[in-house]
Amino acid sequence: MKPPDLILTPRGLRCPGRILPCAIGRSGLCGDKREGDGATPCGTHTITGCLYRPDRLPAPGPWAVATRPGDLWSDDAARPDYNSLVRTPHTGSHENLRRPDPLYDIVLLTDWNLCPATPGRGSAIFVHQWRKPRHPTEGCIAMRRDHLIWLAARAAPGTRLIIPQVPSLG
Repeated sequence: MKPPDLILTPRGLRCPGRILPCAIGRSGLCGDKREGDGATPCGTHTITGCLYRPDRLPAPGPWAVATRPGDLWSDDAARPDYNSLVRTPHTGSHENLRRPDPLYDIVLLTDWNLCPATPGRGSAIFVHQWRKPRHPTEGCIAMRRDHLIWLAARAAPGTRLIIPQVPSLG
């Protein structure tokens, strides 16, 4: 059975039977994503995985992978491991996947700029928990913790994340 599509609308992320309020990048939507621009890339993306913090919550689904201390995400466009999961020690620019705050307690990974990653085109476009309601991200999609747990339990690898240039009210 094909997983349901997730579609970004001005009201939130439309899922089967629900619209989940969400936040996008501080620079809005864009068709030409660049590393550090703060924009959320438009297009049809695919959910490729789910990471979660096992010391803070149970696995949201059977396909979720526990993060470990030392798990990082490389956002260093000059390195061959750009836009991928890496481990410490890592000398290049990166994001810590086990943050002191709860933002990355659950992360849905997308296929943005993968296989192969084009340096400077943007990395780490995740669906993760927001800081506060509708607070902009660095380019990811963020939502309430309970909504993210609900979504992670229903999404699967292959779920399409559709981010239109001009979202419909859905």
